Amino acid sequence: MPHELTELNVRTVRRTADQPSEELTADVCVVGAGIAGLSAAVEARRLGHSVALVDAQPVLGGQCVNSLIGLFCGVYGNAPEYRQLTHGIFDAMFEDLGRTNDIHYNRSHTMTVSYDEVVLARWFENLVRELGIQVVLGASVLDVHVNDGGVHQCGFATRHGRVRVTAAGFVDASGDAALAWEAGFPCRVPERTVWGSQQVRLEHLDEEWKPDPKELVARIDAKADAYGLIRRDGLAFFFPGRNTAVMNMTHVESPLDAVGAAKAQLDGRVQADRVVDFLRQEFPRAFGEARVRAYGFPGRRQTRWIQGTHQLTVDEVRSGVRFDDAVARTAWPIELHDRPEGYVWETYEPDHVHYVPLRSMLPPTAHNLVAAGRCVDGEPAALSSIRVMGPCAAMGFAAAHALDIADGDSLHNVTPEELSPRVRENVAG
Repeated sequence: MPHELTELNVRTVRRTADQPSEELTADVCVVGAGIAGLSAAVEARRLGHSVALVDAQPVLGGQCVNSLIGLFCGVYGNAPEYRQLTHGIFDAMFEDLGRTNDIHYNRSHTMTVSYDEVVLARWFENLVRELGIQVVLGASVLDVHVNDGGVHQCGFATRHGRVRVTAAGFVDASGDAALAWEAGFPCRVPERTVWGSQQVRLEHLDEEWKPDPKELVARIDAKADAYGLIRRDGLAFFFPGRNTAVMNMTHVESPLDAVGAAKAQLDGRVQADRVVDFLRQEFPRAFGEARVRAYGFPGRRQTRWIQGTHQLTVDEVRSGVRFDDAVARTAWPIELHDRPEGYVWETYEPDHVHYVPLRSMLPPTAHNLVAAGRCVDGEPAALSSIRVMGPCAAMGFAAAHALDIADGDSLHNVTPEELSPRVRENVAG
């Protein structure tokens, strides 16, 4: 029912030169709200710590929600056993989403898990809210106060003004090592771009006629030039029974400068539109009525990462070195997208597992900063095998426990004997 119009007064304001920042204090500040950051924030809160969770995007979920990745990768081992290698946040997540039929298990050389990103986003949001985690969104790292290797405060720029977070411990789960970079700690960048992807979710498909993956790749390779496609292979992740699919068929540069990143996003969407045209024309029975339901945020695989106390090597991945300070494991292949037309895909035998040590998550001169996710230290090809969501979540879980054990002391003093019992389910069995 309409209400009677009442007087609404307006006042004139002006920003002052000394406009104060909004101040937050927490035991742990997590920068980045993707799977690694969410895992760290949730576990730190469950350990009894106050947590500030900050992300540059206006929504939670990072790439796993907003870039339309479509699959949880690296959570399970290889065929034929498909052992679950990472637990933590996934156990309740898979149970809850399975109850509503919003996940689906795909078995091939390994097991991946398809999911509904809209349902997953709400699952994350409800969990963060229920746990009482302080959230700051749309916030980019502006400055970092470091004293004797300790990060004490981090300033963020938001559309609502500046926010400053003071914390005893920090987790850099930004993906681009944004916190470590602004703090002045050494970082690594590849000599040439590692290509990202512009994913789209398509609807109004006919799943009955979906092309065989080998047929799809062969047709792309044969027709790429005709349709102006850069990448000469690709994947279609159908969600069973819904006639929708996430398409991973583009290669987009991932620059770290603002103008270049914006241009790459626009270019990526042009690529995606060409992919849709290709699919409609070449596979009309499956994709003839396809419509784009959503364009994801740009998917970025490997951009900038920390220089850690230990750099994970390709040899350590291939041989499955079990480190005494191992905190995460996966069987995911080397998947290095270092060329525009395709990528390296190096799979392993059924029992293979490789590990991430805590040392690869710790900058050597930082005492209370731990990285988690795709910005930990590794050779480019090694990093390409551990940057998927399974080990990233395990790294976030371990970051929370390492900070809890350190309890204000240096993270470099955390011993394997102290940490290993806490992360056992993600590295053993």
